[in-house]
Amino acid sequence: MDGRTQYGLAMCCHYEDYRSGAIKKHELTRPDKEEDRMIHVRNQQANIEPVFFAYPDDEEINAIVAEVVKDEPEYDFTAADGFGHHLWVIRDKKTNDRLTELFAAIPALYVADGHHRTAAAARVGAECEAKNPNHTGEEEYCYFLAVTFPASQLKIIDYNRVVKDLNGLTKEELLAKLEESFVVECKGEEIYTPAALHNFSMYIDGQWYSLTAKEGTYDDNDPIGVLDVTVLSDLVLDKILDIKDLRTSKRIDFVGGIRGLGELKRRVDSGEMQAAFALYPVSMQQLINIADTGNIMPPKTTWFEPKLRSGVVIHSFKE
Repeated sequence: MDGRTQYGLAMCCHYEDYRSGAIKKHELTRPDKEEDRMIHVRNQQANIEPVFFAYPDDEEINAIVAEVVKDEPEYDFTAADGFGHHLWVIRDKKTNDRLTELFAAIPALYVADGHHRTAAAARVGAECEAKNPNHTGEEEYCYFLAVTFPASQLKIIDYNRVVKDLNGLTKEELLAKLEESFVVECKGEEIYTPAALHNFSMYIDGQWYSLTAKEGTYDDNDPIGVLDVTVLSDLVLDKILDIKDLRTSKRIDFVGGIRGLGELKRRVDSGEMQAAFALYPVSMQQLINIADTGNIMPPKTTWFEPKLRSGVVIHSFKE
């Protein structure tokens, strides 16, 4: 994607590692979404949609992967979305055994994308365990399909916000309130992209603005407080627009950065939304810091591209 390549290892992870916290999450899950994915796994008796994990970079794993990909891939295709996919199969038992040893020594895996699928896999495993009086912990239902990538190869792109109203404020009143916490600069009609952490762009009434949070309005020593989604939520969405709960409010919507900032402009210009806010992307290190400290990111914080395709690799419970 855009000249960037990432190499993941398709593997099976044990559901006990999720339950013990060795597989770390950064988002909350909803029981109804977990159940939806559990139904799929129960009916298929297989994992068809892999979860997307990251791991701290390991030189030996990188060297093994670099050697494998020197050969021609077994499958090589470009999907309808334009992203290329290449699949190699490692058949050498010694190599696979060594990879298993290396991952056993890695302190944690991090859920990048697929929190609900991971939680559902753990619940299905526990269900199957309860029904099996001869459970050993080595049954196929104990494992679920993941593709794991070295953290340095992953890129999180922005996840932006659009709001339906200004909480009764005029544009001028909104700008005045924003100036209490931000340095506000009008950038005109050309799309403005946030330049750094704590710098936002806002689109309203045909104009783009740069909003730079003032010193003292955020806490860079707090793994949650440093996030721009937190800064925007606290200083703008809650304090000014009275949008309290991002999960349930009907006054806000979220736009993945893959669609570009032009999509924010389109939705405001159409009259559907009153204003749009673009954020600087979260870093992988911020994600890891949050997961390591047991914290949870606000909703709609991370967007990973390219995403994994379903069905390329399948893990069956029957084999």
